[in-house]
Amino acid sequence: MDARTLFAPLGPTYDRYASLLSFGQDPRWRHELVSHVEARPGDRVLDVATGTGAVAREVIARTGCTVVGLDQSPEMLAEARRRLPGVELVQGTADELPFPDASFDALTFTYLLRYVPDPAATMRELARVVKPGGTVSSLEFAVPRGVWRPLWELYVRVGLPVAGRVISPGWHEVGSFLGPSIRDFWAEYPPGRVLELWRAAGIGDVRARRMSLGGGVVIWGRKT
Repeated sequence: MDARTLFAPLGPTYDRYASLLSFGQDPRWRHELVSHVEARPGDRVLDVATGTGAVAREVIARTGCTVVGLDQSPEMLAEARRRLPGVELVQGTADELPFPDASFDALTFTYLLRYVPDPAATMRELARVVKPGGTVSSLEFAVPRGVWRPLWELYVRVGLPVAGRVISPGWHEVGSFLGPSIRDFWAEYPPGRVLELWRAAGIGDVRARRMSLGGGVVIWGRKT
């Protein structure tokens, strides 16, 4: 199932239940992501896969810069417009950004690479629109290591689908989808390979921080 279809009905409830189903970690991860955005008033930041605008809102509050949000889902963008009046929000895809080269001072993206057909090409496209020296930072789910892996497997195989079913049919679909999606992506693109995608796209000084026992990962770097 593609991300647009999966998340279309969830806009009004997305932030609340994303926090609940991640045991309150999703907002913490987003805060860490935003902490690596280097921007100031007057700068322009592109937030890709902006969803309901949670990252965009925090970037604006923290830096005072101008944010442009992009998402492929009109339903999610409708919710973002309700929450962020006056912010420019654009419907589009990450693998074909409707912006000129080097048109942004920084860029953020959230829960994106699992949903694109060619992560390497998408990373090159994201880097294309960032000015040299600009920061790029992202957030993605990850698979814990060691003794935490069995607990993660239990939650994504049983706990997450059951919890989603209690909330709504749409959240049940998300709960059933997320575990296999995360597991399959990290099997094909383990952390070292993901960092290489960033470097190959022209982003240097790439760093990563695993969050919440490895359940999330924040990656950041600088356009060379």
